This record gives sequence, structure tokens and C-alpha cells, in this order.
Amino acid sequence: MAETIISPGVFTRENDISFVTPAPTEVGACIIGPTVKGPVEIPTTVTSYNEYVRVFGDTFESGSANQEFLTSIAAKNYFSQGGNNLLVARVVTGSFTAASSTHVSASEAASVQPFQLETIGKGAIYNNHDGTSASSISASSDSSLVLGNSDNLRWEISNVSEAKGTFTVSVRRGDDNLKNKIVLETFNNVDLDPNSSNYIEKVIGNQTKAIAGTNDHIITSGEYINKSKYIRISSVNLPTINYIGNNGARRLEAHTGSLPTAQSGAFMSATGEIVNKGMTFFSDIAANTQGLGVSHYSNVITLLNNADDFKFNIISAPGIIDNHHGATVDGLIDLAETRGDCIAIVDLHGHGATVANVTTQADTLNSSYAAAYWPWLQTDSATGKNVFVPASTFIPGVYAFTDGANAPWFAPAGLVRGGLAGVIQAERRLSRTQRDTLYDAKVNPIASFPGTGIAVFGQKTLQTKASALDRVNVRRLLIDLKEFIGNQAQNLVFEQNTVNTRNKFLAAVNPYLDSVVQRQGLFAYRVAMDDSNNTADVVDRNQLVGQIFIQPAKTAEFIVLDFTVEPTGASFGA
Repeated sequence: MAETIISPGVFTRENDISFVTPAPTEVGACIIGPTVKGPVEIPTTVTSYNEYVRVFGDTFESGSANQEFLTSIAAKNYFSQGGNNLLVARVVTGSFTAASSTHVSASEAASVQPFQLETIGKGAIYNNHDGTSASSISASSDSSLVLGNSDNLRWEISNVSEAKGTFTVSVRRGDDNLKNKIVLETFNNVDLDPNSSNYIEKVIGNQTKAIAGTNDHIITSGEYINKSKYIRISSVNLPTINYIGNNGARRLEAHTGSLPTAQSGAFMSATGEIVNKGMTFFSDIAANTQGLGVSHYSNVITLLNNADDFKFNIISAPGIIDNHHGATVDGLIDLAETRGDCIAIVDLHGHGATVANVTTQADTLNSSYAAAYWPWLQTDSATGKNVFVPASTFIPGVYAFTDGANAPWFAPAGLVRGGLAGVIQAERRLSRTQRDTLYDAKVNPIASFPGTGIAVFGQKTLQTKASALDRVNVRRLLIDLKEFIGNQAQNLVFEQNTVNTRNKFLAAVNPYLDSVVQRQGLFAYRVAMDDSNNTADVVDRNQLVGQIFIQPAKTAEFIVLDFTVEPTGASFGA
């Protein structure tokens, strides 16, 4: 508000120019694939492997043996290599629905549930009640659920207060018991009063999410954001409106009968099985990949084209192999090219392929937004077995390590940054000649060095034409720069097209590019946003034009050392 200065005096003012230019938004990898449990086709971010296991699970039983999806192994490696944020998009086959809570008993209205809970995750794995009677639970003497396990849930209500109309809702793990409760979440002092700030739907959430019919966005139903990671309120049947009156006491005595009693329960009625006929795992993956067909990936890939809602700079779908699932691999690459802010890690051939198989397959692809690695790698699985997995299971972790140790514009390769922790052995020990053949064909070889270990020894993209963008580090440099500079430009939309606005942009972008030069990402750069590219005609069209010229730093991939033998007595130059 402007000051009115009439009489003499001292007037002090504040001019805050301390606004800090935001750093690039921290984004991570996106992994598409089947999981044991969790939200279906709704990309969900996890920030640690423990959280991944809580939300998506790890092992499951199939054919009287424990199995593990490649998604789980990829997530574990990504976080072990320093990754911070992982977007997981669960893919399933068939119809999957959520599980509902068994009967919640009220104090008086025994036949009507005051509210009902529902799991956020979908699939029959959430069922730990046999469904014969919604009001009874199959439990042992220690209150453990007969069908409870670490992948499903149970609920508990405690601390019921008729004076306040409040109670506590806890989410427990399905395999706990009375003496050893494993509480995952607790919501204290919730109530059934829609006018209260502690109304149960407000505190826990009641939203459901589903992919729209066009598969390009998510439809959200329900007015309260889900604050629970595991459950939502599917209905409130006995609301206690204005439970506490103006005098601080219960307004209606009858409201006490709507409160739930102290009790615990299970979940039931979910549909969707992760185990199905003809499933193939690990080195046996072919057209059927971990029980899925290529069509099951299409919805998620279409959805992830929405760059405004989903942020990531790497995308991988372990188990999708180009020679078996070419259309899906093409879809991943198209996604990366359309978004322009990520690189797709793809696998070219199944287990047991030859160098010729792999190079022939690579010849069919051409994109600077994708990279391929070979051969397959052996690692230990949570099942207790050593298994072979495609390289895309491990490469996002290599990228994450490179980002943490240096920056995206450093090559994610070599003995310094390309080491593959957790790998027991490569499927093939490549000779120098074989590595040359692969690299010439745009395939990044994974080399085994005696006494040193196993490391990625290449950083080419799948771009056929030779240019700076046929290298992964340069592509990822451009992705990083476009992300930051694009965000700065976004702040100028609808601003006045004046010198002041242009200078504001330059003041944000130039220091950042300076820092990239200092951190060895660029040799030089120049940013132009002035009258030379913003002529009167451009301004009249309501456009603001900026040009960024960069010289990317190149990597030393070919080290040449000349050894010259001199005769005795020869002098060496300074």
C-alpha cells in the first residue's frame, strides 16, 4: 500500500530483493512393471527401498516357489546407488479392486457401520478374511489373523471417548498379533462430525484415482486428499453433526450410539491375482514377461506422457525386451522423445543372445533419447536365488550414482562411475573386439575386468547419426538445462515484454550456466534475449524469444598413450 506523506518526518521502507533463484527440481527415475501389491496404474513416488516394499512388496509365491518381479530388484539397486525419488507405475493383467474392511460395529446401531475403510492398493493379496461372515474374523487365540501376512493390512479402533465423540484409528500389518503389534499408521482423536477439523474423512482421506478413458490423465473422486498411505474412508454412514454443542457438552445424547466400539478387523472382497498361468521370470522371459503381455503397458505409457503431473529423468521397464516387445519399446522411446526431459533405458534381446543378435536389433532403433546396454547380469534375489536380469534393471542405479557423485552431464560409465554394485557376474565376458563391435553398433558394453569388477564401458545413445547427442552425458546435459531454463521461462508467462523482464530471465539463467561451466558440464555458452531476437514484430505477436548457445564438454573415451624408448645417454626435453 502506498504511503501518504504530508508532514515532515522519517519514513522507513522495505524492499525485499532476497528471492533465491530455485535450483532444479529434484527428479529421479521411473520404473514400469508388475509388483506384488500397491496402486494399479497410478504412478506413485517412493523415497526409499523400505517404503517401496511397504507399498509395493517384494517376493510372492508362485508354483510352490518364491518369486520376485524385476521391478523390485530395480528399485533396490536404484536406492542402493544413491537414488532419492523413484516413480513406480504398477502394471497388472485382469481386473483388480480394493479390499473393504470387515464390519465396524457401532455402540448401539449394531447393524449399521458408522464408517467403512478401503485399501488404497488393489488385488486379492489384501484379503485376510475368508469372506464367510463380514462380522467375524478368523483369528488365533493370540488375535493373529489366519490369513494375515506382511503384504496385507488389519485395522484397529481404540480410545473411544463418548464425552468428546472421538476415537483412534490404527493401521496394522496383517501378520501381527496382540502381543506384537506392528502399527503402520495411527490417526488420533478422529470423529464423525463433518463440521469438525478432525472429521475422519478429512484426517484419513476418501479419494480414489483411476486413469481416464483416454489414458492421458488421472480422474480423482472424493473431496479429501488421502493422508494415509494405506487406506481411505469409503463411506461414513452415521455422521454425528455438531457432536459438541456451544456449551462444550454433547449436543445430542443419541450421537453416542453412532460411535464405533473398541475393536479390530480385517479386509476382504478384493479381486485380482498376480499369479497366473504361463508366467515367465528372469532368464526365461519371452513374449510372456512375468505374466504380462505388451498390451498391459500401453495405458501407463500413455499416462506418463503427461510431463506436468509426472516428473522423472530416466525411464525403464525391466522385462520389456525389444526383440519380443518391439512396439512397447518404441512406445517408451516415443514417450522420452515427446516429453524431452528423460532418457529411456531399453533392452534389445533376451537371455542367451549373441553379439550379432544384439547389434542387429540395435540397428532398428534410432534416438538420442534412448540407450541400450548388454549383456544380462546375474544378481542375488530376495528369493534367495542368484538370477539373471536384463541390464535395464541396474542402469538407472548407475545414473543415480553419477548424479549424486558428480552431475548428469558426467558419463555414467567407466571404473569410477560405471561400477555395478550387486552384480555377481555378467552373462558374457566380452573381449575387446566384442566391445568394439557393440560400441560401433550403439550398444553400451558391460565389461568384466579381473581384479577390478564389472562396469558399464560405454555411453552412447541409440542415435545413428554422429553428433554430440550420440552420447548419454550430452543428452542428459540438455535434459538438465532444458528443465531449469524452462522453469525460469515459465515464470515470465504473462509478464510485460520489457527490458526488465528480459534482464530478470538473464539474471537467473546466466549464473546457473556459469555454475555448469565450473562443474565441467560446458566449455562455453551465450544467452541472447534482447532487441536482436525480440524485434517489434515479435513483441506485437506477444512472443518473448530467447536463444541459448552451448558448447558441451566432451568425455575422454579413447585414451592414447605413446611410449617411446630412447637410447642410453639421450637427453629428455623439458
